[in-house]
Amino acid sequence: MKARGWDVLERVRAGERLVFDGGYGTMLFAAGLANGACPELWNDTHADVVRAIHQGYFDAGSQIVETNTFGGTRLKLDEYRIGDRTRELNAKGARLARAAAPAGGYIAGSIGPTSRLPLDYALDAGVTDEEYLETFREQAEALAEGGVDLFAVETMMFPQECTAAVRACKAVADLPVMATMFFQYEENNDRDRTMWGESPAEVAKNLIAAGADVVGMNCGRGPDRAIVIIREMRQVTDAPLVAYPNAGLPVTTGDTVTYELGPEEMAREYPALLDAGCDIVGACCGSNPEHIRRIRDVVRGRSPRK
Repeated sequence: MKARGWDVLERVRAGERLVFDGGYGTMLFAAGLANGACPELWNDTHADVVRAIHQGYFDAGSQIVETNTFGGTRLKLDEYRIGDRTRELNAKGARLARAAAPAGGYIAGSIGPTSRLPLDYALDAGVTDEEYLETFREQAEALAEGGVDLFAVETMMFPQECTAAVRACKAVADLPVMATMFFQYEENNDRDRTMWGESPAEVAKNLIAAGADVVGMNCGRGPDRAIVIIREMRQVTDAPLVAYPNAGLPVTTGDTVTYELGPEEMAREYPALLDAGCDIVGACCGSNPEHIRRIRDVVRGRSPRK
């Protein structure tokens, strides 16, 4: 029997646009997570809070909601000296999201960067492709055990790390893999590139070649650049595309960080994002359920993509 996560691809290929969720760091900090603390540990110590965040996004109209496991690889959790809890915290994260999901809701297992540089670029002890593959495989196995419907490899900056994560996911479960990279806007050149100089078109082609089923962008400057990135990706692929940008740039006032775009301002950009060829839309840093509610309204008002 085919996993229900594959329904996401079928719905998109039939022309439907789907709504992803919003920021997690934003919500966790608002709930009291301290700077420098481990977000994934809250899957154990503050399970009710994490589940309520998932519930808030489903209630706002998200059809796909992520797990609170962005930094859940052993390489990342080792920074908090809890690498031995990798499987536990990821499986708990998946089960918390599943517990909040309505009957038709999908759970995406979040897999973010390890914060360790590839061997070729590191000034200290870098990470080999094999080490990346091993750490992502461990996380993906735990997420699959916890019951995710698909994987969300996200906010990746280095091609080696992203492709290793995609391959690890494909190796452990017959589930769709969504892969997104972080793009930096180069103002002088008026273009968007990854930290290692890849264009959106190159990223789309490389990630699909690695086995990703859905490709796109997340985080970054905001929906204005997401429109450009998705348009460039659509020129080279018919694969499903996803975008969940930040709510604009961060604004720091003393110890407080806010973001430029409120829910209404951010949602105004989404008709153009859908017109650019995006199939799955959400938001990232600085967003909350109200942003998603406004984005949902935009999606509901659009005709199916041909």
